[in-house]
Parts: sequence; C-alpha cells; structure tokens
Amino acid sequence: MFDNFMEKLKGFLLNPTETFRKSREDTLGTTFTYYIVLAIISAILITLLYTAVASLSPLASLPGFAGLFPAFIFVFLIITYIISPFIGGAWLHIFVWLLGGRKGYIQTVKSLMYAATPSFLLSWIPLVSIIGGIWAIILEIIGVRELHEISTGRAVAAVIISTVIIVIIVALIVAYFVIAAVSMMTPTQIPY
Repeated sequence: MFDNFMEKLKGFLLNPTETFRKSREDTLGTTFTYYIVLAIISAILITLLYTAVASLSPLASLPGFAGLFPAFIFVFLIITYIISPFIGGAWLHIFVWLLGGRKGYIQTVKSLMYAATPSFLLSWIPLVSIIGGIWAIILEIIGVRELHEISTGRAVAAVIISTVIIVIIVALIVAYFVIAAVSMMTPTQIPY
C-alpha cells in the first residue's frame, strides 16, 4: 500500500495526466484513503506552525492555551478537509455536467481529492503555499478532463466559472459587511 501511495504522490506531482488516467477506476474509498493521509500530514504541519507562531503572542500565557489551541486547529482542519471535496465537488460538478462531463459526481470529487496533493504538501509553508494552490488548480483541471473524458477547454471553463462565481459571492459578502460597518460609524470614527 505504501508503495502505491508514493507512486500516486509522485505521479500527481510529476506526471499528472497519466496518473489521473490510471486512477479512473479507483474507488472513492481508495481515493479518500490517499486524500486523508495527506490531509492528516498537512493538518499536523499547519497545527505545528500556527502553534509556534501563537506561542509568541500574549495569549500563550492563558491557562490551557498550549493544549486547546493546537487541538482546535487540528480538529478544525480535519473537519474542513473532510467536508470540502464533497461540497466543492457538488458545486464544481454542476459546471462539469453543464459542459458535458457525464462520468458522475464521484469522478469530480476524486479529481478534487487527488488535485489537493501539492496543496497539502506545501500548505504549511508561508508564501510557498501559493505555488501549491496554483498547482492544485492546474491538477483540478487535468483531473476533471481525464476523469470525465472531456476537452481541456471544457475542464478549464468548468473550474474557472465555478471558482469565479464563488469569488464574486465572497467579495459581495465582504463588501456588504464593510459598507455596513462604515455606515454605522460616526464621522469622527471614520479613518481618513
């Protein structure tokens, strides 16, 4: 099993097209096992980093901080990692389906789980994590293309449209709260 894990890991980083093709018949269970191992490693590394940084803050002297903060971060990350590909997969699958992907929701979820590989490996390193995120988006496109057997253009469109809509929704929500906060301030509280 370890050899297969390492082969997939190396494949998704260095030869993703071929690795996705070989993974078409993988079960959701097999994919999830690969994904959760990387998720746990990522959660441990991020927890250690955040705990080290937080230990420098005045909050570190609070009773229970050393035990509760790392536990909270770790549990939060694991729950987020477990839920994300299923919710994100449902959202992405709408656009994959609209653009001709007919291999099913599970293939979309698998593409997200496998595409998370570089993100999980690099997410704990500040700034370098951006490279992991970009590579994960590229892998997501390759995964959708290969697992749904659609064109690159359709896969790119599905991923970009689904992402842009989420970014717009988040931007509108943030703008709403910023405008609401500023409108509640008196003129003397508004920073110039």
